[in-house]
Amino acid sequence: MSKKANKKPRIGTEKMTLLDYFIFAVLLVLALMILIPFWNVIMISFATQKEYADNPFLMFPKEWTLDSYKALFADGTILTGYKNTIILLVIGLPLSLFLTTSMAYGLSRNKFPFKKFLFFLVLFTMIFNGGIVPLYLIMKSLHLTGTLWSVILAGSFSAFNMILMMNYFYTLPESLMESARLDGAGEWRILFSVVLPLATPIMATITLFYGVAYWNSWYDAMIFLRKADQLPLQNVLRNIIVTSTTNASNASSVDAAQASNFSMGMKMAAVFVTMVPIMCFFPMLQKHFAKGVLTGAIKT
Repeated sequence: MSKKANKKPRIGTEKMTLLDYFIFAVLLVLALMILIPFWNVIMISFATQKEYADNPFLMFPKEWTLDSYKALFADGTILTGYKNTIILLVIGLPLSLFLTTSMAYGLSRNKFPFKKFLFFLVLFTMIFNGGIVPLYLIMKSLHLTGTLWSVILAGSFSAFNMILMMNYFYTLPESLMESARLDGAGEWRILFSVVLPLATPIMATITLFYGVAYWNSWYDAMIFLRKADQLPLQNVLRNIIVTSTTNASNASSVDAAQASNFSMGMKMAAVFVTMVPIMCFFPMLQKHFAKGVLTGAIKT
């Protein structure tokens, strides 16, 4: 047999079939459907009021301006929202990871006492929810309403994330834990020194889930918080959009509407500055995301 017959084709040299071209075209259309509105949001935030009024479907503004961003950051509310959201992340994210990891590890061990009963209680919360009124009454009885702790504790644990992590821990060899126990290691030492170093994919996945949840949280803050200087970023964004829309709708004349803040530009600027940090955070964990979800979703 000749060398040419044994030679494998290089990756990327195979001819594309008609189905490949069709799939590529469908994916390209879907990608454009996502990217074009996003690009339009960015361009509107840098456009003048007159140019947006002439062409709402704006791809490249002729006259660039930062007026929307100056108006957005003028009163400092957006910076206050950033500060409160960062506090939620700095305190809430480690707390959520600790609660989820410790419970998932315990329920993944075969000799854990009352394992099935505790897992049933966790699973029950995914099917039946007590609602916001009991949660509010609990926070009020603990004197946590009106503080960021109410928002942190309300979103500190997710049964879905715990089950994902528990199923991932099931895939780890039991012999590793047994050898660590023979060396005198306790369960906490095994968790932090043996299990977690092997659980990078699922840890990255759960970190991403909790991080996005805390960043986008607004409902709990709307229920539990009253002071404007305590509101996280998403609630500040909501207030900006509602206020700018109300001002535009209540304008009595065209001149009054033009004299008011560029409502649509402020909306788009607020959306853009709210999205950018979490968009930068996502690629850092992207390489572990698919592996963590797939492995954690299947009990082996």
